[in-house]
Amino acid sequence: MTNSSKDKKGHGPYKTATNLVRGGVERSQFKETSEAIFMNSGFVYNTAEEAAGRFKGDNDGYIYSRYANPTLSVFEERMRLLEGAESARGTASGMAAVNAALMSHVKAGDHVVAPKALFGSCLYIIEEVLPRFGVNITLVDGTDLDQWKAALSQKTAAVFLETPSNPTLEIVDIAAVSDMAHKAGAIVIVDNVFATAIFQKPLTLGADVVVYSATKHIDGQGRCLGGVVLGCEEFIEETLFPYIKHTGPALSPFNAWNLLKGLETLELRVEKQTDNAEKVADFLAESLAVKTVIYPGRADHPQAALAEQQMKRGSTLVSFELEGGQESTFKFLNRLQVIDISNNLGDAKSLITHPTTTTHSSVDDALKAELGISDGLVRLSVGLENVDDLINDLGSALN
Repeated sequence: MTNSSKDKKGHGPYKTATNLVRGGVERSQFKETSEAIFMNSGFVYNTAEEAAGRFKGDNDGYIYSRYANPTLSVFEERMRLLEGAESARGTASGMAAVNAALMSHVKAGDHVVAPKALFGSCLYIIEEVLPRFGVNITLVDGTDLDQWKAALSQKTAAVFLETPSNPTLEIVDIAAVSDMAHKAGAIVIVDNVFATAIFQKPLTLGADVVVYSATKHIDGQGRCLGGVVLGCEEFIEETLFPYIKHTGPALSPFNAWNLLKGLETLELRVEKQTDNAEKVADFLAESLAVKTVIYPGRADHPQAALAEQQMKRGSTLVSFELEGGQESTFKFLNRLQVIDISNNLGDAKSLITHPTTTTHSSVDDALKAELGISDGLVRLSVGLENVDDLINDLGSALN
């Protein structure tokens, strides 16, 4: 085992299901079936010369778990194989991944473009953190290619986007935006959490970097936090890794092991959750208490054709707007018996969120109104329960 996820093990070419179970496997001298957890902070050297050589980069091996760890390396390699990337680095959370991908690349005077429809913490980094360091920001309607074209008419360092967006499930044309961004000199960073690597491959559509909150879907069972950044070897190893190494957003070995276990069942879980989400979305669309249903897998999604073009399926999230505003929406949420109120998503358990008072509570009211994040909007992360029980729970609460 080595100090870098760039050291490939020659696996493949295998199908996704095989890579999710066996990708990157490294066994210790004990030949365990399940990956080992290396719960150590540091490593020892046989000689002082060996230590000096390792720090100098003359020989392979681990130095410190803030830099790299054997359990983390297996997770990174498995994620690399899943995404089809050249390299990957794990982080302590999804937001650590977003922050590291941006902050390792941009500098004072640079220009960054992003859509207005972003998760609240991502919007905070774009609108609040980057400008403090002299980075110029342009926010656009992510669905409007003319706005992208205008924003990218000047030299740009990076584009950051999420598609489908949180929580309104807007779809950004990754291929078209990437083409414009590259002409402006920008790298394209895509938050692929909602679609998952099972249903969408941003790198094949022209993106340069993909980020995940591995907490969602990859763990997907409410156990731990984690994140990962994937892309070409030059960016990951020469730009991102030094930033992670020296600023410390390290993924713990125990969490990396949990995420490895999650990856083994990722495809099975998200396929089943999506089966359920499709049926739930169809049910909600028939309810008189529901004003609007937003689901990328339905023909009535505003960008259904684009969603079908770049996503294999609609994935696990359904957003819908209720009649009557916050008071009636809270009553609906409080009546649910099976589905839990939570701000998390991508879990085996179905979770429902009121974005305007939770995940997007810090977003300016005018921007929330512009984005359609109303007092009646809820975001439902559909889980693995029996779909009839979910539909009955929603129906009882709506009635």
